Amino acid sequence: QLVESGGGLVQAGDSQRLSCAASGGTFSNYNMGWFRQAPGKEGEFVATITWSGVRTRYADSVKGRFTISSDNAKNTVYLQMNKLKAEDTAVYHCAATDRAIFGPFLGDYDFWGQGTLVTVSS
Repeated sequence: QLVESGGGLVQAGDSQRLSCAASGGTFSNYNMGWFRQAPGKEGEFVATITWSGVRTRYADSVKGRFTISSDNAKNTVYLQMNKLKAEDTAVYHCAATDRAIFGPFLGDYDFWGQGTLVTVSS
């Protein structure tokens, strides 16, 4: 089970941190990702990380502003979002896979959280 938290309303230029708490399994061999879906748009890859935290990958639209990280002891993955823009407004979903895939596609992940809404006002 994946449960996201940390969403809310912020101003453009602000920072916000999302959390994804994982439970119900052993996640040491999982790759974790964040995706987002803006109103009226398809789901979009944001970032992914190996559970060890050794490898990360970002969408070009967030590179340099967002940071994905993991805390194995807490079974939690984070998405630190800085310099937020109005176009970052979306429902952010956490995703996980135990397959040997480290990809940016929705189909690369097997488990999904319900999402948390981030609204950035300009």
